[in-house]
Formats: sequence, structure tokens, C-alpha cells
Amino acid sequence: MVNQLVLEASVIEREAVRYTPAGIPIVNCLLQHGSRVSEAGVPRLVDLTLSAVGVGELSGTLAACALGQAFRFTGFLAPRRRQARTLIFHITELQDIQRI
Repeated sequence: MVNQLVLEASVIEREAVRYTPAGIPIVNCLLQHGSRVSEAGVPRLVDLTLSAVGVGELSGTLAACALGQAFRFTGFLAPRRRQARTLIFHITELQDIQRI
């Protein structure tokens, strides 16, 4: 099974870098995405916000992202906490799509 999400979005909110008890840096943020897609041959407008987190070395890159700038985020979905029903997007890679 594969759990991978690739999303072009903008960081619209970001918390300060915090550290786990083991000293690993973490940044929580909120991403905004808007697009037009086709579903069953019918055009559909998708506009969403998604909670996301960057852990480790990626947290510094995420903390430096300009708010509102578009990036291509790659990562996976996982429960926010053990046994939780809500999901959070764990970012493992980001690319500035203006440079692609």
C-alpha cells in the first residue's frame, strides 16, 4: 500500500518552531489549495485548507517559506494523534514551484 500525497498549496499560517523532548524541531502550519478538477467528466472546483507538519531538517525550510507563496508539497497522511480520527499532512519534501 502507498500513502503519498503531492499537493500544490500555499502556507497561510505557521507556528513557531518547537522541539520534541528528544530535541527534534517541528513546525505546524496550515496549507491552502485551490484548483479545478474533473470528476466523472464533470468540472469541480476544489478549495481546501489542510493542517500540516514539517519535522526535522525540513522544519527550518518550512519556517523560512514566505506566507502565500505556492510550493509543491510531498508527504503522507497520518492521524493527528494515536487513535485520532482527524488527519494531518506530514510534509517530507517541498519545492518552490516558481523554480520548476
